[in-house]
Amino acid sequence: MPPPQRPHLLAAAAALLFLLLPVHLALGAAEGFRGFSYLLNCGAASLTTDGRGLRWEPDGPYVSGGAPGAPQLPGSGGLLDPTLATLRTFPHRRGAKFCYELPVDKNRRYLLRPTFFHGALSAAASSSVPPPVFDLIVDGTFWTAVNTTDDALAGAASSYEGVFPASGRNMSFCLGVNPDYTDAGPFISALQVIQLDDSVYNATDFRTSAMGLIARTKFGSTGDIERYPHDSFDRYWLPFPDSKHAVSSTQNVTSTDFWNLPPPNVFNTAFIAEQDAPLVLQWPPMPLQNDSYYVALYFADTLSENSRTFDVYINDYLFLKGLNVTSAGLSVFATQWILSGLTRVILKPASPFALPPLINAGEVFGLFPIGRLTHPRDALALESIKKNLQNIPEDWNGDPCMPLGYSWTGVTCNVGSRIRVISLNFSGMGLSGTLSPEIAKLTALIDISFASNSLLGRIPDLSNLSKLERLHLQENRLSGLVPGTLGTIKALRELFLYNNSLSGPVPDNLLNKQGLTYRFLPGNLFAPQPPH
Repeated sequence: MPPPQRPHLLAAAAALLFLLLPVHLALGAAEGFRGFSYLLNCGAASLTTDGRGLRWEPDGPYVSGGAPGAPQLPGSGGLLDPTLATLRTFPHRRGAKFCYELPVDKNRRYLLRPTFFHGALSAAASSSVPPPVFDLIVDGTFWTAVNTTDDALAGAASSYEGVFPASGRNMSFCLGVNPDYTDAGPFISALQVIQLDDSVYNATDFRTSAMGLIARTKFGSTGDIERYPHDSFDRYWLPFPDSKHAVSSTQNVTSTDFWNLPPPNVFNTAFIAEQDAPLVLQWPPMPLQNDSYYVALYFADTLSENSRTFDVYINDYLFLKGLNVTSAGLSVFATQWILSGLTRVILKPASPFALPPLINAGEVFGLFPIGRLTHPRDALALESIKKNLQNIPEDWNGDPCMPLGYSWTGVTCNVGSRIRVISLNFSGMGLSGTLSPEIAKLTALIDISFASNSLLGRIPDLSNLSKLERLHLQENRLSGLVPGTLGTIKALRELFLYNNSLSGPVPDNLLNKQGLTYRFLPGNLFAPQPPH
């Protein structure tokens, strides 16, 4: 296997150049965070304040489906975290995705952390039902599968964290029903969406990749998780104790000098090697699949106005040679480092007389490709169609076509050089409202069926739909004339309009159209025509 790419060194002076760039501040929903940021307490009916003073708002305004509920707790139960006292559950419907729609700043990047607590399980109780397994989707990108069973057996909640770009003015976070997993619908307890500063993780090309957290660690710490308010984005830095190598420090490291803006407290503890010996860590503490990873390591000398030099290896490859660490601190990172299986971080003294190497903190993210999106014109047209209808399916949110297997109910798409909508089959869905003229912008459509609903109003001009072969609008309450423009669609082969309240004569270009099968009667008000 070839060696991974060369890592990058971020010293304080270099980072300051980026931090001086102007930043657009928007008014966000979550107090204490920048821009459009959200703390959603899923299933809650009112505002909730946690032990850190953070205010969590109900999720209802941001999601159109699901039902509020509560986790199953043994005995009298009781939760220290109020955001785990409620949850939102969604139905089990094959291929459906249920989405939170969140206004965001376009071209910014966001930290997403959904939390799941279905309830505590007892391994000994035969009546314990494992929580459902389901998919996470952001916009059109498949993120990961959620399986909280092991945490539920331990009576704990499960959290996932990822960093995603905002491709538009709304971001959709979705729970997807994958029938290959379980036969129960998805659920969620809490959702954090935090806008990051432009410098944070900016070395990743978010035009092509998103990041999923593997591990974020504060070495040498035996205390609580380091998070907000010490970390301004509420990232969780988990303690990693080791009495043999752990030391404490009172150095005042200015973390704003680092592009990733770690909290200053992560530099207050460290692992230090024994004299004349390397420091060997198995970290992350779990095996990894063979893939590319973002790796960031943080260092600060524990002695005031001191420095030490050492080499950094990850597994058998040199990560950085001759790293000079001072009490001011620095970080090194690689955006695409190949890892596989159990990983070792090895710090070796640069010479027999050098001070022993140390490390304070580290982050590892998996990289995965950003999914493609539905052609923007088609997506906007479907949004307009949705706004004109009532009683729409709960899963008409997020990208209409992507990821594969998760298109809106009734929508069929073609995945080619552009992802286009080719069929709308909304028969018998109980829809009411009107047909938006914007449907004519779905120029790749072959089939349209709104049969057996309760639609009102007129049939819009569909002459732009040159590929349309079948139009089924029967058994609604449509009124007005049958548009003569339908006869100009050369590809049209089926036209069913019976059982409506249409009026006037049927246009001759429809009656005389070769190869067209049509049904206008019964139920319409225009004069009867001979059967075709």
